[in-house]
Amino acid sequence: MTTLASAAQDATTPLAPFIIERRAPGPDDVQIDILYCGVCHSDLHTARNEWKNTLYPSVPGHEIVGHISAIGANVTRFKLGDMAGVGCMVDSCMHCASCGEGLEQYCDNGFTGTYNGPVFGGENTFGGYSSRIVVKQKFVLRISHKDNLQAVAPLLCAGITTYSPLRQWGVEKGQKVGIVGLGGLGHMGVKIAAAMGAHVVLFTTSASKVEDARRFGAAEVVISTDPQAMAAHQNSFDFILNTVAAQHDLDPFIALLKRDCTMTLVGAPEHPHPAPNVFGLIFKRRRLGGSLIGGIRETQEMLDFCAEHGIVSDIEMIAMKDINTAYERMLKSDVKYRFVIDMATLQATP
Repeated sequence: MTTLASAAQDATTPLAPFIIERRAPGPDDVQIDILYCGVCHSDLHTARNEWKNTLYPSVPGHEIVGHISAIGANVTRFKLGDMAGVGCMVDSCMHCASCGEGLEQYCDNGFTGTYNGPVFGGENTFGGYSSRIVVKQKFVLRISHKDNLQAVAPLLCAGITTYSPLRQWGVEKGQKVGIVGLGGLGHMGVKIAAAMGAHVVLFTTSASKVEDARRFGAAEVVISTDPQAMAAHQNSFDFILNTVAAQHDLDPFIALLKRDCTMTLVGAPEHPHPAPNVFGLIFKRRRLGGSLIGGIRETQEMLDFCAEHGIVSDIEMIAMKDINTAYERMLKSDVKYRFVIDMATLQATP
C-alpha cells in the first residue's frame, strides 16, 4: 500500500515528505491509522546516523497511537476502530529463551525494530512518521486511556523504558528511589515510581526543574552539582534509575546506594561514561546495571498501570513540518518533556 511518510535520505539532509510501501494486512496483521507519534531521542540518533547503523531512507517513530482500520482473518485480540499502540518492536524470532519468557526486547536473534530493521541487520522497516502502519497482532498494544491520547504516545518508549527497570529491581511502597535527570525519560520515571509508592528523589543539574519535579511526584529534589546536598544522601537509596543520555561521572550517584543496591542506566550517551571507581562498588557490594525497554506483555502491563493511575507524558504537540526544528530544540534540551507529532499534519509537500 502506498503510504505517505516523512523520511531522512541521509545523515545530513532534513526529513521531508516521502512515499513508502506498506504490506497489505496478512491473516495475523493489524493495520493502524496513525493519529500521534512521539519523538524519541533515538529518532534523532538514527536519522543522523549517530549510531553508525542507519538504513536509508529512514522513517523514524516508535511511540505510535492510532485506531485500527483493518485486521487479518486470524486476529482475535482487536477489532476495527479500537485504539491501539505500537512501541519499539514489530517482530522477534519467537523461539529463543528470551522470547519464550516474554522478553522479546532481548531476543537472542535480535528483535525487529519498528524502524531501521532487525537489530542484527536485515531489511529496513519504516516507523511512525507515516500515515499508517501494519504490524503483527502479537506486537500491537491495547490503549485503555480514554482521553489525552496524544500524551499516551510517549509511554510506548519513554514509559516502558522507565517502568521496566523499576519493576525488574522490585521498587515498592516506602523505598527510597532516585531518578537522575528530568527529561523525556526522567519525568516518566518520577511519575511511575511515585505511583508505585516510592519516596522519589529527583537529581538534576537545573534548579529551574525543581517545581516540575515536585509536580510530577518527587518528594525531594537535589541539585547534583552541590557536593553537600549529595553527601547528605550517601548510603541511603534502595534503587537509582539514571536516565541521563549525556556522558557524565557515575561515581557520585553510586555512592548514594545502600549496600547490595543497584543503579540502572537507561540513557544511551553518544560517548561512553568514564569507568566507575571499582572501590565504590566492591566496598558496599553495589551494582551497576542496564535496561533496554520491556517485552510486549510488560509494555501492556505498563499501559494498564498508567491508565489506572492517570499517568501520561507531559508533551508539546508539533506539526510534521516542524520535526527538523524539534530535533534542534531536543539537542538544546528545549522541550518539556516530549514532542508528539499530530499526524493529521502530514502532507505530501513541505
